Amino acid sequence: MHTNLFNIVLISIFLSLGCSALYSQDIKKKQPTVTPNTQDVKKGAEKPLDTNPVAETPADTVKLDTIKVKKAFLNGQVKYKAETYAKIQQKKKLITLYDKAELYYQDVELKSGIIVMDYEKNEVYAGRIKDSLGNYTQFPNFKQGSNVIEPDSIRFNFKTKKALIWNSRTNQGEFNVKAAITKKENDSVYFLKGARFTTAKDVDNPEYYFQTNKIKFIPGKKIVTGSTYMVIAGVPTPIYLPFAYFPLSKETSVSGIILPSYNDSNTKGFSLQNGGYYFALSDHYNLTVVGDYYTNGSYALGMQSSYAKRYNFQGNVNIRFENNIISERGYPDYSKTRIYNIQWSHSQDSKANPNSTFSASVNLGSSEYFKQTINQVNVGSSLNNTLSSSISYSTVFHSVPESRLSLTATHSQNTNTKVINMTLPTLQFSVDRIYPFAINDGAKKGFFKNINLQYNLNGKNSFITTDSLFFKPEMFQDADIGFQHSIPLSTNFKVFKHFSVSTSLNYDEVWYFKTIEKHYDDQLATVVTNDVKGFDAFRTYSSSTSIGTTIYGTFNFGADKKIQSIRHVMRPAVSHSYTPSFEKYYDTYAIDGSGNMQTDKYYTRFEGGMYGVPGQNRSNSIGFNLSNTFEAKVTDKDTTKTEAKKIMLLNNLNFSTSYNADAKTLAWAPVRISGGTQFFDNKLSANFGTTLDPYAIDNSGTRINTFNIDNGGSLFRMTSANLTMNYSLSSKGSEKKDKPDSQAARNGGREDDLFGSDIDTGSYRKNSQFTDDDEEKEDAVAEFFKSKLPWDMTFAYSLTYGNNNREKKITGNSIMISANTDLTPKWKAGVSTGYDFVQKGVTFTQLRFERDLMSWRMDFNWTPFGPNATWNFYIGIKSGILSDIKWEKRNQNF
Repeated sequence: MHTNLFNIVLISIFLSLGCSALYSQDIKKKQPTVTPNTQDVKKGAEKPLDTNPVAETPADTVKLDTIKVKKAFLNGQVKYKAETYAKIQQKKKLITLYDKAELYYQDVELKSGIIVMDYEKNEVYAGRIKDSLGNYTQFPNFKQGSNVIEPDSIRFNFKTKKALIWNSRTNQGEFNVKAAITKKENDSVYFLKGARFTTAKDVDNPEYYFQTNKIKFIPGKKIVTGSTYMVIAGVPTPIYLPFAYFPLSKETSVSGIILPSYNDSNTKGFSLQNGGYYFALSDHYNLTVVGDYYTNGSYALGMQSSYAKRYNFQGNVNIRFENNIISERGYPDYSKTRIYNIQWSHSQDSKANPNSTFSASVNLGSSEYFKQTINQVNVGSSLNNTLSSSISYSTVFHSVPESRLSLTATHSQNTNTKVINMTLPTLQFSVDRIYPFAINDGAKKGFFKNINLQYNLNGKNSFITTDSLFFKPEMFQDADIGFQHSIPLSTNFKVFKHFSVSTSLNYDEVWYFKTIEKHYDDQLATVVTNDVKGFDAFRTYSSSTSIGTTIYGTFNFGADKKIQSIRHVMRPAVSHSYTPSFEKYYDTYAIDGSGNMQTDKYYTRFEGGMYGVPGQNRSNSIGFNLSNTFEAKVTDKDTTKTEAKKIMLLNNLNFSTSYNADAKTLAWAPVRISGGTQFFDNKLSANFGTTLDPYAIDNSGTRINTFNIDNGGSLFRMTSANLTMNYSLSSKGSEKKDKPDSQAARNGGREDDLFGSDIDTGSYRKNSQFTDDDEEKEDAVAEFFKSKLPWDMTFAYSLTYGNNNREKKITGNSIMISANTDLTPKWKAGVSTGYDFVQKGVTFTQLRFERDLMSWRMDFNWTPFGPNATWNFYIGIKSGILSDIKWEKRNQNF
């Protein structure tokens, strides 16, 4: 009876402490049960309290309800398990889990080699265990919410939520933190002693870290430290801070100061560059404001902003202004210039609006910007002499018939001549084809059913100005406005089954708001041209007809031959176009003071108009065109394939010329031959062209109405020829990767690095040649010396020949090569160079080297000679949160 009473009391105590939850453990291997008095639950044992026969206990005279039940300290169910054993010590109120122990309670997950739970003090302890060799294994893994800590040992109180942690390792954003002792004050505050933090992956053996004795750590918000110094490769450095503050956030970006980098120049003095502030304004857009300052007075201001809205649009804006001073006032080489550049890129998601689109690609500014900017080495951009911009909006009107409207603003700027052409805006409106003789949704066959007409409207507000007058009042004084209305009426049909015929009548009407007038000025003794403002228009019409067919020819050599057959496809076409004379729009003017009107001095008041002028002479032209393609069927090297392999011999080979039946002289136009093909599995593309003139030239180089063969020459006289080849290849099994940034292309340069890669120091974040895939590769010893090095190469060759005046001269002959390779998994090298065989000199040359230093990155770019001779060295931490810890040095290009 006493034994049963003891069991009942024991069960009541455990239930009052909430231990019923503790016994929901998961024992992997089941063994026969033991008696309730056994204190150690051995490997595979079931829960002893669950086997207590409470229901079979006989009645007793003791009143159980007189015992006051204590309130359970646990607010939820506890689950635990262990591989080797779970030990319960009732007197000490301890539960011990050994070997692959796991404990789960509310938002706490604890895994360790050994776990000891004191359910009287509401505490749990976890630590490592030793293996058979005496090495520590099964380190604790403590997870509460999203915070994970991997210490050597931990002591945690369920009630106060406080913890004491030894040698903790945790990851917070880009930081890996290790501390000798960590005190968890509550869910949001930690105090660390003897801590190190780094962005290196291996926190126990990092290549660098910051050492501090005291840290206050608030997960997801901030890290505040006491005196901190930097350690590189185990060696303390003089980089010291009395205190440090590091913001932490689960967001993609947070606002913060951008520390400037130091530099110096022989012509501008010492400088601080790219210092400013980053504004994380919202999840959809941000703003970076940076500036430079040189001790000679030069300065620069820049603004960068990116914006995006999912399924709607995305874009970026980059504006920069520079006050560039060279040398000192009073010196002969002193100069002062103000330059700027504006870039805007915007694209609309196709899902945003199916009926209208808006896009922008803007690159405008000072013509000398990319050559004189103090903060960038824009290699490809400085070699390019054209800046262009386009902003467009288009929409569709679902009327019957359907119509389309677009507005476009364009800009084209020649950085050599500094001439700017701008349309602000260009209006285009069109109405879809109307088939007046075709039944709705019926087949359109035959001459009448295929008759259709359209309406097109094109309007421009055009400006031609210079760099110095751009967007000044003088620019808008000479605006050129015009509209062009076009109504084409066309049809197509078949004749003799195999010939396709298309014919059209075109009506054009052009409106101008500014024309010209010419007259002889007696006082100036010359012909004067005056602008006449006001509405004026001219109307023209023309017709055209073309007939063509397709001819197939196959040359079979046998199925057992290497080349089984060659297929030749010809598409000959003959066209005729007729345009009458519109002499009524032409006037004459006197060329001297005699008053005589010289009939050969015709002019039209529409000269210089954006849509051209009406033709003075009738045109009755017949055009001839022949296009060819050549394909071959060859026996496949793979003997398992039954089908022959098709290869393209010539993608195209075109011949074209025309004959003007109404021309009294030089009726035949030169013959133009062009073609293109690809070799080596389409890796090498080659394009060629030549112009053959049937007429001879006189001693002054002027074409005369005499065939070249009648002048003692050949049938045709080659006046020009060109050949271009492009070849991109890479090592087997590796593909050339796209550049991580397209800023060079936005600057007006090339997508590839044939002209070198831009060294963009204007951004506070440096770009790397390494990709995420490269960084994930392990730098194994076996991979350090590779028998096959990954590489890629881009090759371009250009040859031009000129013979307009019998000079028989090669006017251009150059080759350009860009190559990149991985010397080791951590070393990348690249070179861009070329040679001009006409000028007999090396073209732009650039050498690139980059070293992956795990948490750091180092690169060196060198242009050894030429007007852009310069070098740039950079070393810095990859992590964005520590991107200000860097050192950069470059020489100024004089």
